[in-house]
Amino acid sequence: MLDLPKVGPNNSRLFRAVAPAEFPLANIKSAKKRARQAIKRRAHNVALRSQVRSAVRKVMKAIESGNKDAAKAEFVSVVPQIDRMATKGILRKSRAAHYKSQLNARLRAMA
Repeated sequence: MLDLPKVGPNNSRLFRAVAPAEFPLANIKSAKKRARQAIKRRAHNVALRSQVRSAVRKVMKAIESGNKDAAKAEFVSVVPQIDRMATKGILRKSRAAHYKSQLNARLRAMA
C-alpha cells in the first residue's frame, strides 16, 4: 500500500492529489513525462486563478471603502484579466460572468 504524506499546514495544496516522487504511478517514459507536465500545469493554473481572486478581492475592498473612483478603476483593470482567464480555461465562462456581474452590481449600488 502507498504511504502518502499527510496534508498539513506546511504542505502545498497544489500537490494533494499527486503521489510522491518515490512512488511514480506511471511506468512508461512518456507517461512519466506527462505526469510531470500535469503537475507543472496545475501549479501554473492555480497561481493564475489565485491572481484573479486577489484582483476581485481588491475591487471588493475598494467598494467597501466607499471610494467609487478607485473601485471603478480596479474594476476596469480586473475585467480583461477575468476574460483572459476564461478564454484560457482557467476559469469557467459562467464563473467569469458571475464575477463580472456581481462586481458591476455592487459598483452600481454604490451610487
